[in-house]
Amino acid sequence: MKGTNTPAQSRLKISEDVIITVARLAALDVKGVAGLSKEINIFSKLKGNGPITVNVMGDVVEINVSISVNYGAKASQVAQEVQTAVKENVQNMAGITVARVNVTVEKINFE
Repeated sequence: MKGTNTPAQSRLKISEDVIITVARLAALDVKGVAGLSKEINIFSKLKGNGPITVNVMGDVVEINVSISVNYGAKASQVAQEVQTAVKENVQNMAGITVARVNVTVEKINFE
């Protein structure tokens, strides 16, 4: 009996934790960002309650980031820079297409 040689289908899946970590580091690297809002314990498994949430839609992701901005920084400019940094870093490091990055400025840091 002859078997057919069909190539096995392989698929790479990137964990939401990896996407969240890359997005977190990218956001914190932007000048004017004081930190992330709604910070929760790093060991918590409550992904939906943290400062960064990820919605996977097929082969693309939507990322929501809540930040605190330093007093004196232009919030709209900082938010745009966070959007760009998060999108570029996630796409380059994780190899997944980012459809949208929503940034919410929740606090102003006066320290």
